[in-house]
Amino acid sequence: MSLTQDQVVDYIKNISVLELSQLVKTLESELGVSAAVAAPVVMAGGGGAAAAAAPVEEQTEFTVTLTEVGAKKIDVIKAVREVTSLGLKEAKDLVESAPKPIKEGVPKEEADAIKKKFEEVGAKVSIS
Repeated sequence: MSLTQDQVVDYIKNISVLELSQLVKTLESELGVSAAVAAPVVMAGGGGAAAAAAPVEEQTEFTVTLTEVGAKKIDVIKAVREVTSLGLKEAKDLVESAPKPIKEGVPKEEADAIKKKFEEVGAKVSIS
């Protein structure tokens, strides 16, 4: 007997989350595929089944975080002021409360430039 896509969808709608999880694991094992987190499970007609992995999106926005100030605190404060629109007091507070995000939602090139600027004054930053 051949199952239709509608029958497979109805079956999936009526099983528990635990049973669905076990079904996904079985499909991954049987078909040699890997379902990405929150990826939809696509069932093919004709009695076959396949799990489609969602395409991995490349990260386009990064957060630059000051992790260590280093010995040149004043130079780091100046760098914070150059990179952000913070005033002197706000920049000093940010530097003194490290680790702290300096700038969020920036493109990779800008994040790398910011990191280089801070490394030049002896500070350590991370990009995530």
